[in-house]
Amino acid sequence: MPIVRITTLILFTLLFSINNITAQGAFWDPSKECVVDANGACIPNTLLSATPFLTIVPDARTGAMGDAGVAITPDASSLHFNTSKLAFVNQETELAVTYTPWLRNLGLSDVYMAYLGGYKKIDDISTFAGALRFFSLGDINFTDINGAPTGTGKPRELEITLGYARKLSENLSAGIAGKFISSNLASGQQVNGVPITPGNAFAADISFTYTSNEHFGFDGGNLSAALSLTNLGSKISYTSSSTREFLPANLSLGAAYRMEFDDFNTFTIAFDVKKLLVPTPIPFGAPGYDDDNNGTPDYREKSTFAGVFGSFSDAPGGLSEELQEFSTSLGFEYWYANQFAVRAGYYYEHPLKGDRQYLTLGVGIKYNVFGLDISYLAPTNTQRSPLDNTLRFTFRFNVGEANSTGNN
Repeated sequence: MPIVRITTLILFTLLFSINNITAQGAFWDPSKECVVDANGACIPNTLLSATPFLTIVPDARTGAMGDAGVAITPDASSLHFNTSKLAFVNQETELAVTYTPWLRNLGLSDVYMAYLGGYKKIDDISTFAGALRFFSLGDINFTDINGAPTGTGKPRELEITLGYARKLSENLSAGIAGKFISSNLASGQQVNGVPITPGNAFAADISFTYTSNEHFGFDGGNLSAALSLTNLGSKISYTSSSTREFLPANLSLGAAYRMEFDDFNTFTIAFDVKKLLVPTPIPFGAPGYDDDNNGTPDYREKSTFAGVFGSFSDAPGGLSEELQEFSTSLGFEYWYANQFAVRAGYYYEHPLKGDRQYLTLGVGIKYNVFGLDISYLAPTNTQRSPLDNTLRFTFRFNVGEANSTGNN
């Protein structure tokens, strides 16, 4: 049976999929409000999905704002967060290219994500957009169970997205996007004699944005709010097995308050709440784990829509555990003269649901039609992030102005 040693692939999988919930003897302890092992210690009950690269924030601007990107002013990377807000773009056309190094703290130099995004404003009410994401997991050395080499591979994943945004009124817009997803992690290898093949899937995004026209508040600010459902699509499989894995369907709610103090100083505060719309794992042996006794956990056999709609009420711990599955982002952005930006943010995920907690910082520079954003991530707990202490970069190129109002 070919396996992968401690390599890039295993590191990537562990960082996103650590979960002990299927361990023998695990159960929900209401007194501790967590799943515990046979010794009574709390263990993670992390939500699991395939293709977690789809949830990675692709641009340095939002990456510097604690990943709070659902309701902030639109740009060429907005297709990842919220297609609908692109109906309110001010530039006629914008392109952005982002390079994100991955696992640099572990000495790996061949693991990275590249993202190309852009939009074209068609008229005053509609905008088309597209994006291409490529994720390289570096070089992998495969071995069998005895350590004998069975070949090498270059795991890689791809996402191609097309979107359309349209104003429904002066203040409200809607957006829809379709995407093709390809995940090739260990093509040509085998597990228990079953060949591994690339996994392919299709998905859609639906979103809505409200933005105020009139200034209000003590500082005359503008408020935007948005709802976005992303990665709603077919399940994916890497083998001929009838059991397929969920895509990381996601619900995002966001709000942003933008204050223009004068012609030179602009400040934005943004807050996002996110939840993966996938089934919560059930402890091994617990009711609902494998009621049909076919050897596969029942939560993995749910359909896409059953998984999405059931994700709000299927946690073993009830409401208290459901609330743990929401993550939050808080971000700040200051612009001076629409040319220089300073950003900061914080991201929080519950310790039993992934435990990603980090502080982010960044800067942005805009000169004529060119722009550059840089972000930096520093963890605030002991859970390591693939982006620990690394810089990522986004280059922007604007063509034409649709109106006289600037767009940060």
